[in-house]
Amino acid sequence: MLNSEEPAIPDRFALARRRSIRQQRLLDAAEAVFGERGFHPATMDEISQRAGVSKPILYEHFTSKLDLYLVVLRRCIDSLDSMLDTALRSDVDSQHVLHGAVAAYFDFADRRLTGWRLIFESDALSEPAVRWHVGRFGDRCIEKIAQQFVQKAGLGAARSQLLAAGLVGASVTAAGEWVNLDDVMARQDAIQAVILLCWGGLSHVPLRTDVAVAGS
Repeated sequence: MLNSEEPAIPDRFALARRRSIRQQRLLDAAEAVFGERGFHPATMDEISQRAGVSKPILYEHFTSKLDLYLVVLRRCIDSLDSMLDTALRSDVDSQHVLHGAVAAYFDFADRRLTGWRLIFESDALSEPAVRWHVGRFGDRCIEKIAQQFVQKAGLGAARSQLLAAGLVGASVTAAGEWVNLDDVMARQDAIQAVILLCWGGLSHVPLRTDVAVAGS
C-alpha cells in the first residue's frame, strides 16, 4: 500500500536562513583572523578552524582567500560608511559636522579594531581589487564631508574638497595612533583634541574660498 502522506519538502526559507547564519559566522571568523594576522599570513585552514567548520565548507561559500577577504572588507567598509552617514545626518552647523565625522572614525576604531585594520592597515593593498575598494571608499568619504561643508558652511566646492580630504586624513591618522596608545587617553579626549586642531583652522577659512585672495 502506498504511503498517503505528502512527502516532506525542505523549508527553503529555513535552509536559506541557516546558510546565511553560517556565512556570517564564517565572515566573523575571517575578520578576526585577517585582523590579527594580516591577509598574507592568514590561511583558510585557520579561518575554517576559527569558524568551527571544515575547509571544504568554507570553500562552498568563498572560492578563494582573496574572494573571502574582499567580502569581509566590503562588510567593514559598509559598517564605517553607515556610521559616517549617521554622524553627518544633521541640520546643524559645520562644527557639528566636523565633530560627527571625527567621532565616527574614532568610534569605529574603538568598537571594531579588526575592521579598522582591514581598511586602513591592510597588507593586501598590493592586490588591485583591495586597493580599488579602499581608494573608492576614501574618495566617497571625502565627497560626503565636502558636501556638508558646502551646505553647512557655505564654502566653495574646491576648498570644501580640500578641507574634507585633510579632515579624513587627520581623523584616520589620529585614530590609528590612538588605538595603539593602550588606553593612555580616553576616546572622547582624543576626539576633542582632533576637533580642536581641525576647527582652529576651519573656523578661519573665508566663505568665498574659490576666489583667490589678493596678495596671497
